[in-house]
Amino acid sequence: MKKYLIAAVLAAGCTAAAFSQGLQRDVQYWRPYDQRGVNVFETSKLDTVPFEGVKVRVGGSFTQQFQNLRHENTASAVLNTNGVNLNQLIDIGFGSNLATANLNIDVELMDGVRLNLITYLSSRHHPESWVKGGYLQLDKLPFLGNPDWFAKYLTLRIGHMEVNYGDSHFRRTDNGNAIYNPFVGNYIMDAFATEVGGDLTFQNNGFLLMGGMTGGEIQGGVTNPDKRKVSLIGKVGYDKQLNEDFRLRVTGSIYTTSGSSRNTLFGGDRAGSRYYLVMENTLASTSGNFTSGRINPGQTDNITALVFNPFIKYKGLELFGNIEQTKGKAANENADRTWNQVGFDAVYRFGSMERFYFAGRYNKVDGTLAGSGLDISIDRVQIGGGWFISKNILAKLEYVSQNYKGFAATDIRNGGKFNGLMLEGVIGF
Repeated sequence: MKKYLIAAVLAAGCTAAAFSQGLQRDVQYWRPYDQRGVNVFETSKLDTVPFEGVKVRVGGSFTQQFQNLRHENTASAVLNTNGVNLNQLIDIGFGSNLATANLNIDVELMDGVRLNLITYLSSRHHPESWVKGGYLQLDKLPFLGNPDWFAKYLTLRIGHMEVNYGDSHFRRTDNGNAIYNPFVGNYIMDAFATEVGGDLTFQNNGFLLMGGMTGGEIQGGVTNPDKRKVSLIGKVGYDKQLNEDFRLRVTGSIYTTSGSSRNTLFGGDRAGSRYYLVMENTLASTSGNFTSGRINPGQTDNITALVFNPFIKYKGLELFGNIEQTKGKAANENADRTWNQVGFDAVYRFGSMERFYFAGRYNKVDGTLAGSGLDISIDRVQIGGGWFISKNILAKLEYVSQNYKGFAATDIRNGGKFNGLMLEGVIGF
């Protein structure tokens, strides 16, 4: 594993050297992987990069954390056949986590036609390299005479791609790519999935309308056809820089499917959470227990999720909200269960080119657990800040505190809590 990481770092260094000599350039209708990509949501319809033939852009995202967290619980002892208490928390403390890395490839194939491919070179769940997904994005139709109505207003994406449900996925950490996230951790109930399908987005004078359809599962497949239904995705919103100081964005989104072999809208992140081994027992491993600190509502059969996302930026102050409700069930359940999530972020950026920031987040989820039927809640506070040393290098410091309430006495999360400091370094280009 070490030799592959060293090779990746050397390759990144060679690529970065090429950039410094001007051999790297932006591509059409694209979100940069550096500081310029912060607070970019859907790519715009501005045609700012001339097409000069087929071009390949190679970039990367690298992230490393130092963790100093502690955890505790009040769960009753549950012994396995070997006499091991499955509710005894593993001993954790200060240390470094596995470095994560993404390989970003963007290819201009035709004027207004771009390929995106992201490969996870190293992740918490899989130390080996594997493809996140790839898709084709069309902002023009040169092979159909390049109609003006399409080039002005529409964007079509087709492939195995990150589904555009809500706005929090534009601000989250995606394995090695942590430069868009002002915090270290993502939301407790993390809406993120890659699915095979397509979506069409209309943008005009700030108004946004998107509709999409996918196979509803993370890898697709052809087996169990009676259980597999399509997923429908929709978004409507408004996003405009109203004056030099004030930007307003408000969106509402829906994701729904009537059936699935295994839907993963809230379990699609295969890379893993940033809070390693919190609330895990003594048999846990970092790769095997890669969702530490999160919760999945387990609505893997049918699910309908709704989310409202307001975003305001006034000068250096940013406010972002995530107000969400999801209803559904697993295949072995008879009745739907409902989960709710609220999240509120406040970020203040200052200094030349907004190189520094302070940030705070409150996040809470509540819902009915599958099996036990208990109504539980989890709340989290994150407070921290960051420094863009350059547009490609970011350092973050965060204090996090999370509490678990309502879990059964035999559940390891009974009376659970964790807190402490996280330090994270990020490179993106």
